[in-house]
Amino acid sequence: MAKPKEKKKLEDQNPSKADEEEQGKMDDDTQNSQPQEIDEGKSNKKKTKKKKEKHTVTMETIAENPNNISPIVGYFPSGYAPLRNNNGAEELTAKLYRNVKRNNRLQLVVSPNGSQVDFVGTNYSGEATSAQLCTYSLGLLDKETQTLKIVPIAANKIIRLEPRVRGSEVPETEDPDTVKQELTAEERNDKLRDLTQMYSSKKSIRQARKLDSLRQQEDTSNQEEFDRNIAGAINEEALEVSVTTDNARNIPPHDLAATTPQMAYPLDRIIFKGEWDYLLDVFKLTKAGADMTPDLYPSFVCNRSYKLEHIQDEDEKKRLAGIFSFITHLVKFKDKHSMDGVSSAKHHKIPGILFQKFSSMFAVSDSKRLPDEKKNLLINYVLVLTLFADDFRSDPSDIAKDLRINAVALRPHYEYLGCKLVREKNVLLATLPVPLKFPDPRRKRRR
Repeated sequence: MAKPKEKKKLEDQNPSKADEEEQGKMDDDTQNSQPQEIDEGKSNKKKTKKKKEKHTVTMETIAENPNNISPIVGYFPSGYAPLRNNNGAEELTAKLYRNVKRNNRLQLVVSPNGSQVDFVGTNYSGEATSAQLCTYSLGLLDKETQTLKIVPIAANKIIRLEPRVRGSEVPETEDPDTVKQELTAEERNDKLRDLTQMYSSKKSIRQARKLDSLRQQEDTSNQEEFDRNIAGAINEEALEVSVTTDNARNIPPHDLAATTPQMAYPLDRIIFKGEWDYLLDVFKLTKAGADMTPDLYPSFVCNRSYKLEHIQDEDEKKRLAGIFSFITHLVKFKDKHSMDGVSSAKHHKIPGILFQKFSSMFAVSDSKRLPDEKKNLLINYVLVLTLFADDFRSDPSDIAKDLRINAVALRPHYEYLGCKLVREKNVLLATLPVPLKFPDPRRKRRR
């Protein structure tokens, strides 16, 4: 075992002739091999490499001129180079279009010759509408005069050129202005009103509410027709009577000598002649077979809409439908001027002729809150009309819900109007006996 190890050591220290000859061949091959040619190529490349030219130039900055348009710069985001694939043909054709109505809107169209694809870019849509954190300019070097001219880019925007097949109809990018036009004026006003209620100051909210009330007063489409209806609706004699009688007890116009409940509170002195034409919404819904929903109409009206279907006489049906409509406008007017009901009356539109009448009768203050005295007067008007709708035997439970008052708290209002409360089959009903007898005013006891 020891002899082979010694032999190996000798071979390592003293290589044989065969090994020397093989080593010599490898050296010859190395001298004639390819790496020697690569070194020569590298040295040739170093020799043929162009030297960078140095220019001493004079810089000149050119400002924008309103009479001359600045250069338009466009780029291909995909890295496509149309001149490289042009195969020696003519240069590209570039066309610039300007909007007829808006001069600041430009569209650049680059058309490679022999291709069915155009590259289109605009300065008012897409990437050009994003926020810019820097400014861009274009430098032009004139070697002959050794000057470098720096020119601002038009609108400071570099246009992104997107491919479009020529002749195909591609929908344009949505323009913010067109989006705004798609919204109706009512929707836009509602959005602005919501933003005002959420983020504005108290003063701005009060001003916005005043503007809303003015808009509702101008709800009629024709000012002349509005004035004509106002003239026909106002009955000076009725107003004089109402002023002398209503102020005494804070109730609707009444007749103490009436022999029937219908004449105790004359309906023509509550709803004037020219106002009936603006109370046809319930009648039209009934005629079309549509249902009245609680979000648009009070529960009192919704629960009694079936009565209109059983009335055969057209005039009588219009009369009852007009009473339902008048009750609706009174309830919504009260909700508009209260904290707990303003959301339910947000989208309700009161005709201008009625809104003006309600504002003058119930003395709307600057704070948009109805005074307690005028709020009680409005409630009395509603209760009298409910008596007409129920043939003077009215259940106060649902109208109390609409007025946001407890049914028990509503009883003094009926008594103040001269009504009597009777119970039939465990249901409390308000009736109106004639002639009218009002309760004696209660005096506070002295302590």
